[in-house]
Amino acid sequence: MTTPNWDLSIAYQGLSDSKITQDIELIQQCIQTLIIHADSRTSVSVVQNAIQTSEAAGKLLATINTFANCHASTDATNSEAKALIGRVAKLSSELSQAFTPFQDILVTSPDSFVDQVLSHESTDVSGQSFQIESMRKLADTKLSIAEEQLLSAMEVDGKDAWGRLYDNITGSLQVTLEDGIKTQVGFSHAASTLYGTEFNAQEPAWRGIQNAMRQNQESFAAILNALAGWRLTEYQKRSKVRDVHFLEPSLHDSRIQAETLDAMMSTAKANRHVGQKAGKLMARVHGLAQMTPWNHLAGMPSLTDAEPKTYPFDEAIEIIRSAFATVDNEMAEFVTLMVKNGWIDAAPSENRRLGAYCTKFAATRTPLVFMTWGGSRSDLLTLAHEIGHAFHNWVMRDMPLCQTRYPMTLAETASIFAENIVRDYLLEQVESREEKLEMLWEELSSCYALMVNIPVRYEFEKQFYEQRQDGELDASQLCDLMGETWQEWYGDSMSEPDRYFWASKLHFSISQVSFYNYPYLFGYLFSIGVYAQRESKGEQFYQDYVSLLRDTGSMMAEDVVNKHLGMDLTTPDFWQQSIDRVATKIDEFESLLDQK
Repeated sequence: MTTPNWDLSIAYQGLSDSKITQDIELIQQCIQTLIIHADSRTSVSVVQNAIQTSEAAGKLLATINTFANCHASTDATNSEAKALIGRVAKLSSELSQAFTPFQDILVTSPDSFVDQVLSHESTDVSGQSFQIESMRKLADTKLSIAEEQLLSAMEVDGKDAWGRLYDNITGSLQVTLEDGIKTQVGFSHAASTLYGTEFNAQEPAWRGIQNAMRQNQESFAAILNALAGWRLTEYQKRSKVRDVHFLEPSLHDSRIQAETLDAMMSTAKANRHVGQKAGKLMARVHGLAQMTPWNHLAGMPSLTDAEPKTYPFDEAIEIIRSAFATVDNEMAEFVTLMVKNGWIDAAPSENRRLGAYCTKFAATRTPLVFMTWGGSRSDLLTLAHEIGHAFHNWVMRDMPLCQTRYPMTLAETASIFAENIVRDYLLEQVESREEKLEMLWEELSSCYALMVNIPVRYEFEKQFYEQRQDGELDASQLCDLMGETWQEWYGDSMSEPDRYFWASKLHFSISQVSFYNYPYLFGYLFSIGVYAQRESKGEQFYQDYVSLLRDTGSMMAEDVVNKHLGMDLTTPDFWQQSIDRVATKIDEFESLLDQK
């Protein structure tokens, strides 16, 4: 088997496929149908038809968007793909505006009206119960129909334009590396160096990124201030009945209560010594007193003279398949299906985007995985992670699409679970102390990133929004805030703060969502709690696990945990038991490291 490329023909034959044009015309017809019938929205049957029309158009839009993004991922310079992505964004805004009157009636009508709407035989309508209930919770924050439509229309060239500006600047940014001689590389190339094992190249890369961020700091500060300012103004306008806190939209999208977030973050803060210990042990392996901002993402230095093990893609797939089979054969067979059907694209190529992700074609429910295969153990675990996401989508393929839209907090459940399966499988195969240390390194690396770096991002963003309410922060103020937050969480485990992290990290400048951080910590600790059930439940575990995944799109996170784990997310106990399991792995690493 060679490293595979996608077969996207299940959706369209190419970016010039006439079927894309036909589907766009269908979407436009759906939008016009919604506009025409908006005045009749007090009729139950009209609202039912509107929901079906919106779902049909949304399914086509999502499929075209995924198809275009897949092409843009394999070739970031593909102008045809980028143009199609822009066209889809505009159509999505138009569809949202057209459905706004019907959304308004669903939010403001009596329960009896909603019950009649949901009595429709189509699951696209009857399956909307949780989504409509969620919308109705925000009834007192809704603007008028005209205002909601205006806001949606302006976002395309307003808020979203700031996000595109960040992408455009960083996409063309050149980073100067000074390591004896001066060389220039793209920002993405310099950033990718920080994740590898070219340890001598990492400090010049990080210093070069710092200088590039400094040179563009005014632009990046303007982007951050504009995005936050837009959101705060919107929340202020929505605060007609009660004050809308800047965290509320994120909590709503994450489907968690404020008490859950507070419990998780306070427990994480009380245990930040666990993450700091992981960092200090990593520093020992590097032969340093402390980690540095340029090597905390890096791979593990070799403990022997041997070259690090590399995995051909087919061997990695067989490892993942065998590991999944220890849970259930259905999971193993799914891995085979992904490869056989061409649902994975991992072959290195020119102009390829950084990173890894899982997506799907909404029309066919086809899961798709993207990454760039390098053959490292980290790549193996990344592949397992993304196939875990794909499996999550696959077990929901027979459900109404509206019930499969799970929040980011629960999205990491299956992916991190898959990583843990593969990691434990590999640990059982190791034959030497050095090999076991290399496997446990991934535990330390994950802990340091998720229990320290993610809280830094959350605390920084939270304090930024608190201060932004009183006015803009300039670049130096943003640097100071990041430095202080960094120091508070990393403590003496790191030599110096990454003061320009607010500028170099894309997540702070995503226009569609704020607080793109704490859900990672939630998913990490939640998946560990789920994984802990594997031993106690035995053969019953797999079916219970699939049932949990199928509930993630139609329940609050607290209800999912209560139903499937019998625990309360709003108390520290749930989070502490997961952190304790992480601490045990870190202690195991330390004991092995101390052995001579």
